[in-house]
Amino acid sequence: MIGPTLGRYFGRRVLTSILAIFAIAFTIVFLFDFLDMVRANVDRPGFSWSRALAASLFRIPTFSEQVLPFATLFGAMAALLALSRRLELVVARAAGISVWQFMAPPVLVAVIIGVVSSTLYNPIAAALKERSDTLLLELSGGEKKTVFDGDREVWIRQDGKDGESIVHAMRAADRGLHLADVTVFSFLKTGRFHERIEATRADYDDGQWILTDARVQAVGVDPQHFDTLRIPTRLKREQVGDSLAEPETVSFWALPSFIETARNAGLPAFQFELQYQLLLARPLLLVAMVAIAATVSLRVFRFGNIGRMILGGVAAGFVLYVVGEVARGLGGAGMVPPFLAAWSPAVVASSMGFTILLYLEDG
Repeated sequence: MIGPTLGRYFGRRVLTSILAIFAIAFTIVFLFDFLDMVRANVDRPGFSWSRALAASLFRIPTFSEQVLPFATLFGAMAALLALSRRLELVVARAAGISVWQFMAPPVLVAVIIGVVSSTLYNPIAAALKERSDTLLLELSGGEKKTVFDGDREVWIRQDGKDGESIVHAMRAADRGLHLADVTVFSFLKTGRFHERIEATRADYDDGQWILTDARVQAVGVDPQHFDTLRIPTRLKREQVGDSLAEPETVSFWALPSFIETARNAGLPAFQFELQYQLLLARPLLLVAMVAIAATVSLRVFRFGNIGRMILGGVAAGFVLYVVGEVARGLGGAGMVPPFLAAWSPAVVASSMGFTILLYLEDG
């Protein structure tokens, strides 16, 4: 039975290695992002070095969450390989400590990192991302300028005093409160189609959409043009913003309410559900990474071929990443249940990792 002192030692070595690799990756991503931000905004009137530095630094935590599984894999591999090279694992095994005993502390470390990253780090990263978006808006020319995302196509189903309507926009800004290239399909209370409205822009203003340069084509009536047209809606400002927020910018604790808000707004909530399930499954995913790292380190001191085994661990991590991205794409599109898309890669990877460990340990 592994003692508490040795268990803390193994756990501390793995934790230190994971945090070191995560910090290195964080720094590299930050430097590239900061340089790219400076290049894109240095000639703008609102540019300042301190603002660019803060905007880049505040949005890196959101990006770095994608790096965490690989930091866990490479950190666990580095720590276990170092222990193997120094013959510490060999001595532990000679003392009668099985692989399951000396792997318990690293697995516990992975679980703790996963829980902390989902419940504490993720909300902080989401809040910093919101602040970063504000700074980016200032960098682009000032707080009053509306910056539309070029690839942010949105759909909104809403209810008003005259009936339901569907709002489609090719671009959106400020979490959907400002829309560009807008098309509105309006229906009567009986459910029959009433009119189609096309506008260059739509801005939300307390219970109504203000359409600019609108062209209205109703059934049986000649098209009409309006410089400004107001469409009532029962959606609140928070509902519009919440339903169109990016899943990665929503805090772990706020995701359940966002899912409900998106459903009430008539929007598919697959991406929000997927993000929530991914955060719940993160501890198991990190455990899977530690298990993969253990299969590499265990075979090193038995059979040699360090380079080949390290390459195998990297390849396994890459395959897991590809499988996870494919599952994520299917789950986000609603083709696969979000629960299954989020949990299946972690379950399969951890099962395979521990199965290989069982084979290597017990034959």
